[in-house]
Amino acid sequence: MGRPREFDTEKAIARAMRLFWSQGYEGTSLTDLTEELGITRPSLYAAFGSKEALFLKALDLYETRAGYREAALAAPTAYAYAQALLEGAADLHGDKNNPPGCLGVQGALACAPQSNSIREELARRRRVGEATIRDRLKRAKIEGDLPAGADPADLARYLSIVIYGITVQAAGGATRKELQSVAKLALQNWPRASNLKRKRDA
Repeated sequence: MGRPREFDTEKAIARAMRLFWSQGYEGTSLTDLTEELGITRPSLYAAFGSKEALFLKALDLYETRAGYREAALAAPTAYAYAQALLEGAADLHGDKNNPPGCLGVQGALACAPQSNSIREELARRRRVGEATIRDRLKRAKIEGDLPAGADPADLARYLSIVIYGITVQAAGGATRKELQSVAKLALQNWPRASNLKRKRDA
């Protein structure tokens, strides 16, 4: 059986994204997907090829929803950049209109051996995200916006750990206010160059 002519691929990916976001990759069965999308298994395979391929499309869509990461790159200082990342994570994952937690984290939990390719892809995307943070902080150090002793790699790892910690807390029921408090606390000891005339942080 082919896809129904009225089948809307973009809407189907959005619905699948929310399902994967709520249940993780391994926790979402083909039956769950066909029931949620209102299509048969042959139609799902015809549209997306496989559950794994649909998950990757859903993950791409999810990453556009986490647009605070890209928007943060326009922040004028390293401090403002870190603030935008942490507050963006708190806002996204503290929004009760969204499923709890992070699709990238939820999807990686409890993956069976046959789903190792998904685990590896999620790990790769996390590495790419951390590398983007590291590159931005390297530029900040070159510009004198970080102290000479600050390590961009360590700071990028720190921000990544706090961001993913925020998502885990959100999955456990933490409120937006609680997550925002964590973001503020994490910024209290952010290293800033004392001899630089910094732009006002957002």
